[in-house]
Amino acid sequence: MSDRPRLLPLLGATRHGARDAMTCQYRCGNACDHPVPNRSANPYFGDLVDAEVSRRGVVRAGAAGALVLGFGGAVAGALAGAAPAAAAPAAPAVPGAGEAAAPAAGVGSGALTFRPIPPNKLDTLVVPNGYDHAVVVKWGDPVVPGAPAFDVHAQTAAAQAKQFGYNNDFVGVLPIDRKRALLVVNHEYTNEDLMFPGFTGQDALSVEQVRTAMAAHGMSVVELERVDATGQWRPVRSGRRQYNRRVTALATKFELTGPAAGSAWLRTAADPKGRTVVGTLNNCSGGVTPWGTVLSGEENFNQYFVGGDGAPEELKPKLARYGIPTDVRHPSGSRKWERADERFDLAKHPNEAHRFGWVVEIDPFDPESRPRKHTALGRVKHEGANVIVAKDGRVVAYMGDDERFDYLYKFVSDKKFMPGNSWVARKHNLTLLESGTLYVAALEGTSAAEIDGTGKLPSDGAFDGRGRWIKLVSGNRSYVDGMTAADVLTFTRLAGDKVGATKMDRPEDVEPSQLTGKVYVALTNNTDRGKAGKAAADEANPRNLNKHGQILELVEDRGDNTAETFAWSLPIVCGDPADPSTHFAGYDKTRVSPISCPDNVAFDATGNLWISTDGNALGSNDGLFATAVEGPERGHLKQFLTVPLGAETCGPFITKDNRSVFVAVQHPGEITGASVENPASTWPDGDFAKPGVVVTWRLDGGPVGS
Repeated sequence: MSDRPRLLPLLGATRHGARDAMTCQYRCGNACDHPVPNRSANPYFGDLVDAEVSRRGVVRAGAAGALVLGFGGAVAGALAGAAPAAAAPAAPAVPGAGEAAAPAAGVGSGALTFRPIPPNKLDTLVVPNGYDHAVVVKWGDPVVPGAPAFDVHAQTAAAQAKQFGYNNDFVGVLPIDRKRALLVVNHEYTNEDLMFPGFTGQDALSVEQVRTAMAAHGMSVVELERVDATGQWRPVRSGRRQYNRRVTALATKFELTGPAAGSAWLRTAADPKGRTVVGTLNNCSGGVTPWGTVLSGEENFNQYFVGGDGAPEELKPKLARYGIPTDVRHPSGSRKWERADERFDLAKHPNEAHRFGWVVEIDPFDPESRPRKHTALGRVKHEGANVIVAKDGRVVAYMGDDERFDYLYKFVSDKKFMPGNSWVARKHNLTLLESGTLYVAALEGTSAAEIDGTGKLPSDGAFDGRGRWIKLVSGNRSYVDGMTAADVLTFTRLAGDKVGATKMDRPEDVEPSQLTGKVYVALTNNTDRGKAGKAAADEANPRNLNKHGQILELVEDRGDNTAETFAWSLPIVCGDPADPSTHFAGYDKTRVSPISCPDNVAFDATGNLWISTDGNALGSNDGLFATAVEGPERGHLKQFLTVPLGAETCGPFITKDNRSVFVAVQHPGEITGASVENPASTWPDGDFAKPGVVVTWRLDGGPVGS
């Protein structure tokens, strides 16, 4: 009997795809209503030295990739041990460099034995039989000791700066000991329609309400405790809670590091040295580093700025490449933050926009430390960044630029990772992302002539090919004609255009497996693919008008994450398994769950790939899915949970003991016409919608998934 869930009827398509128009307004500033920023003439595939390879060649490369050893937070918080006693807060111990990252004992066999849940449109979180779930923390809950109780009718910036922020996205869980951990969460954006009772428009908000929205952006660090011996976790509600912290767009100061720090592009009237930025914006996904810090990607920062029409003429093409309209003062979806802080007016402060779009690093174990923005990793609309330690000890960060037809990047550090949790090692490792080499990807396929835009597999039975990493900048040396290192790092998209990088279908989360070294990329969708004047389908993006997205697997040559060439394939081409344009690594599609719009990926302790979705175009609520990526069950994708009505599934994060799955339920009830008084969702408290973080665990205490 088939265990494939029955599909619900397809919802009507809109210009914004499956997302509600309200989400498009607040999350990305109606990006679909603006021209695609990438107007370069780059072909989708670059000319590579390496010629076509067979599918068998990709398999051989995969075997080599399995030899790669790695560490770090990508394996469900791969930090282990207790924080050492010290005068100042310290991070937990990390595995030594060169140790195999094999699954720990007691985490299960890796077999995904749960029965998949069916697609649904319920206003609740649905998990498989044998599992339970609980809300860990939600918008307005206290974070900093002494935070006032949340009152939706009396919100202030001062209160919000001590409370859990809005629209949680990335989730990281860093253990302190067996019973305590730090939850680190991004707060990507606010939706004033669903935040403020009586909302009638941005212009009607008071300045204090604007400042409250600014305070609801950023990040939260919350100390958790395990509930008994289960997989459930809850916030610590008493005691010092010395690590608890709010980072906001309103007041938190960030240090700029790397080659572009202090450059003319980053200097403003308020910061003439170009080294200190107030706030972080639109923080989407992220990653946990091997040295116990968290990386956060600044994504759709463009929507917070006005006055592009008054910016200097020579700057306008650069602003436009980052999605900032230069022909109007207030673009569609503008938040009009300049009412509270004039630095968001580019007519007055044209360089302020350049100070966002970076990868941010925060040390959750040092609440007094200043977060940093690493210019060496380039400036794009970062979904996030995930790190692996390469064979030679250098660290490699993989990153996606979440825009239609934009690019895939990686950064290789100059310095090597220092194992251990001494203060000497920690001080050294905190500098690893300050200098190195930044690359952008170019791909080509093995069956280019057979790609017709329908998603039909080519005659060799696979979407696959070869790729190379094009060097953009190394330290202070630029490899892009006509651009300095500071130019390349500040306007990285333009550098990618110049060198002929491959246009991808919204590369979002990019994460290496710490067990195999293989890299997995969520390509969410691209409904502009193949339209008149736009790039047509090709082997890595094989469907025109791509509504459902795909997963790309990248295997670095010689199993070396610092290599400059790689093999790639598409193990999963998303959609309804009954649709011939879908592909699930050759697995029996009658047993596969339907999936649409992959967004974030994560690994459990046994190496299974977990995929969360954003904007399901198949008529169901978004959800979380899991599949093996090795062995006979590769491609057997199964739906693990769904989130409430109107919400997006963010995170996800599986703890290293494989006992807990964390997801962020972002923008529940975000449906046009909804408000605080007339909610489209009443999750989680039964009154009005509140974004929150949920943990799921097995009732019998066993490892999740199996």
